[in-house]
Amino acid sequence: MSDLKDILNSNQPACVALQETHLKPKNSFRLHGYTVFRKDHPVNRASGGVALLISNNIPSSLLTLNTPFQAIAAQIFTHKLITVCSLYLPPNTQIDQTNLNNFMLQLPEPFVILGDLNGHSQIWGSDDTNSRGRQIEKLLHDHNLCLLNTDEITHFHTPTRTFHFIDLAICSPSLLPFFRLQTDPDLHNSDHFPIILTDNRHSHLHTVFSRFKYDLANWTKFTSTACITTTMVCDNPIDTAVNQITETLIAAAENSIPKTKNNFRRQRKVGWNSDCREAYKNQREAWGRFRRYPTSANLILYKQAKAYSRRIQRRSQRESWKRYVSSLNSTISSKKLWEKVKKASGIFTDHNINILYQNGIPVTSLQDIANCIASTLSQTSNSNTYPSSFQNHKKLAEKQKLNFKSNSYAPYNTDFTFHELKVCLSEVKKTSPGPDNISYQMIKHLSNSSLQNLLHLYNRIWHDHCFPSSWQQAIIIPIPKPGKDPSNPLNYRPIALTKCLCKLMEKMVNRGLVYYLEHNKILSPFQSGF
Repeated sequence: MSDLKDILNSNQPACVALQETHLKPKNSFRLHGYTVFRKDHPVNRASGGVALLISNNIPSSLLTLNTPFQAIAAQIFTHKLITVCSLYLPPNTQIDQTNLNNFMLQLPEPFVILGDLNGHSQIWGSDDTNSRGRQIEKLLHDHNLCLLNTDEITHFHTPTRTFHFIDLAICSPSLLPFFRLQTDPDLHNSDHFPIILTDNRHSHLHTVFSRFKYDLANWTKFTSTACITTTMVCDNPIDTAVNQITETLIAAAENSIPKTKNNFRRQRKVGWNSDCREAYKNQREAWGRFRRYPTSANLILYKQAKAYSRRIQRRSQRESWKRYVSSLNSTISSKKLWEKVKKASGIFTDHNINILYQNGIPVTSLQDIANCIASTLSQTSNSNTYPSSFQNHKKLAEKQKLNFKSNSYAPYNTDFTFHELKVCLSEVKKTSPGPDNISYQMIKHLSNSSLQNLLHLYNRIWHDHCFPSSWQQAIIIPIPKPGKDPSNPLNYRPIALTKCLCKLMEKMVNRGLVYYLEHNKILSPFQSGF
């Protein structure tokens, strides 16, 4: 796993095809930032097996293959929709040419197949051609496919100290002009060299939004610079006042709160320290000497360095695990305890982007996926979707006048007080900010004079019956419904991230209404849930 993380950190790939994963169905295999599609050995033993790792920033969809081979395929959208397949053909297994042909016909074009096919042919650099190689040659000819391999070796056979060309990259003709293949010179503790396939049409950019690091904030500096003045809230229209307050808080935050780097999220290697780095460096140097001078003595030195590096890494991982377990004691909170337990169990939340299908047509680009889900949610929540009987009942109910009398002196109509603002602010939780990126932590660290002026703005909004237009915006997060087909846009529920400045005012309004209803015993004693 450590070597796989090295490859991910170095190349930041959109997709990774793995063969010989040696996983059983009960084995967990997850990586931050990637969705794992896998097919284990059919006999349920730790042998063979294939997997695809697809970046969560890339729209993807798993394909169903009806084949006896160890193969898994998915469609991904980078520049265009492409089918990627990971295939493993064991060396001592009889391969039927008809099954190979049927397998190829199941892959939507354009496609690329990456795999350990264990075939030797002079076409891709081998000294001789075996029966598997001839089968692959026939496959390429019959289906008009292209071979991306050059003369770079892909496999090192340790017993014979020989190099081979058994890992192949096969693609549709339309992809040939855009793909370039090269191999990593480091084995990464395998006997296969990683093959790196580059699409020159598309540079895979990981969309990572920077966030404020509140644990490193200089709150004293923030409080002194985030000044909401009387002029802002009194001398401007409400929309202008809200915009000026937003700009002031964000400017203060930019100067006093560090932000995460807008970079690819690197895979963290547990227990990796300076001893591991030094041992691994020596291993790579020993491998480099053997590649230049492939003698028996240098091979022995490389194996020794490799064994020593593994021993150091395992020792470091054991020590790291002991320290981690020792931190689970009676002094930590239950929240921290469960966070550590989930972390140790490999439980984390990670969402991938699914390719959608609307009326049988694939929706692939990020913009189109967002618009498709938004359109579907809009149609679903439209009252025109209700049955006609309910619509008629709704119209009649809305025409009835409410028997409700109120006056400006009622408790729920009076001005908000500074005490109410402070109480509501103390009750808020650490929720995600809205489109303005202003969090509750920022509002809590405002000075009393700034909070007084913010309160004045709330009372202006309340008296003028003028809701700020910018507060009507929200970030909509579509969450797939559990157990439902994620390729269907109907199977998503929305979560709206509204602005914290707006939610704070809503909380004060709600607090006053709930108090009035409960104090006057207007709510039914049987009311529950909502």
